[in-house]
Amino acid sequence: MTSEREQDIMQWAAEALRIEADAVADLIPRLDGNFARVVNLLAACEGKVVMSGMGKAGIIAQKSSATFSSLGTPSVWLHLAEAVHGDLGRVEDRDVVVILSYSGETDELRTVVPILKIIGSTLVAITGRPNSYLGKYADYVLDVSVPKEVCLDLAPTTSTTAMLALCDAIAVALQKLKGFEAHDFAKFHPKGSLGRKLLFRVEDCMRRGDRNPLVSSQTLVSEALLTITRARAGSCTIVDEDGVLLGIFTDGDLRRYLEKGCEVLSRPIGDVMTRNPIVVHADMLATEAMRTLEERKIDEVPVVDESQHVVGLLDVQDLLEAGIV
Repeated sequence: MTSEREQDIMQWAAEALRIEADAVADLIPRLDGNFARVVNLLAACEGKVVMSGMGKAGIIAQKSSATFSSLGTPSVWLHLAEAVHGDLGRVEDRDVVVILSYSGETDELRTVVPILKIIGSTLVAITGRPNSYLGKYADYVLDVSVPKEVCLDLAPTTSTTAMLALCDAIAVALQKLKGFEAHDFAKFHPKGSLGRKLLFRVEDCMRRGDRNPLVSSQTLVSEALLTITRARAGSCTIVDEDGVLLGIFTDGDLRRYLEKGCEVLSRPIGDVMTRNPIVVHADMLATEAMRTLEERKIDEVPVVDESQHVVGLLDVQDLLEAGIV
């Protein structure tokens, strides 16, 4: 049972969320031709999108710059205060500079904006005061005004939420306008889960060397089992003297022979192996290999090259550990 204090806390939090949610929803009617022109401007930018701001708004600008870059629009972050101490040298006339400032009236703006005009870059203002100094001198203005901040107007809260939401909306619109797809995203996120799914190939996670148990067709099953155990695998691949694939023998094959009461341990493995097994290639996408294992209901598969030489062994556990799910 919640205490009176806990109920107060939940009520305060719910009120804050409602106010911020309403502020974001109020942005929707403002998505007009001006917003579309800003998106087209950023999409056609021949340079980079420079995101800038001060304080809490600057943090939103920094995050938005990272979002733009990850979704296919090259962007850099420029701290408004550092800009007047040499960092304006990063800005070129072919760039679009997007400044986030709710008031639009800071001292830094009055120093930086005239220099941007001299440089010749296009200026976009995201502000809660369209008639401010920043709004007056910007080439494009996006209004993110909000009725109030949720903390008694003491710190930027509702306003920065509105800025973040609008910048995310711009980023998504740019992504769709440019036709930026998942495989493009993966190029910039090779270490993320999506990058692993879209870029990892079989050769990146297959077992090699001692972890890839290979035996000849004349190897006794008992000896082959020791090889499998040492490799901590669930199968062994049978190859000829040139390393060309002949077959595979798995733990499942052993169990099936034993269930039938067959004396299999003393037999050459070539007599009991599965010939022409399912294989994958080293340059195959790991996601395709995973699909093959799932469809065939198998756990391990030999990896071969174009000449059917065995170059590795792929286990479903290797794919799972790599995040290919």
